[in-house]
Amino acid sequence: MKIIIDFGGGLDVCFENKKELTLEFEEQQIKMSDLIIRLKTLCNPQKLDFFYTQQLRPGILVLINDADWELEDKEEAQLQHNDRVSFISTLHGG
Repeated sequence: MKIIIDFGGGLDVCFENKKELTLEFEEQQIKMSDLIIRLKTLCNPQKLDFFYTQQLRPGILVLINDADWELEDKEEAQLQHNDRVSFISTLHGG
């Protein structure tokens, strides 16, 4: 199964400045929590502030196929082949 991931608001620095990643999973259906765990293994160890333990830090907007993940049960949301998941930081320095 293929999942396409977009990073916005500066989160790309956690992933070698890549604004988009495509991940392959052997499973035919995965949850958002599985995707987050996989992303944590790919994140630059010096930039792990993207995560808060096994969850995302507050201030990160998550969209699944352009819909807020809160409408889909957040970490429990089921992902399908070719879904697009966007992570957008709403936090800005000043």
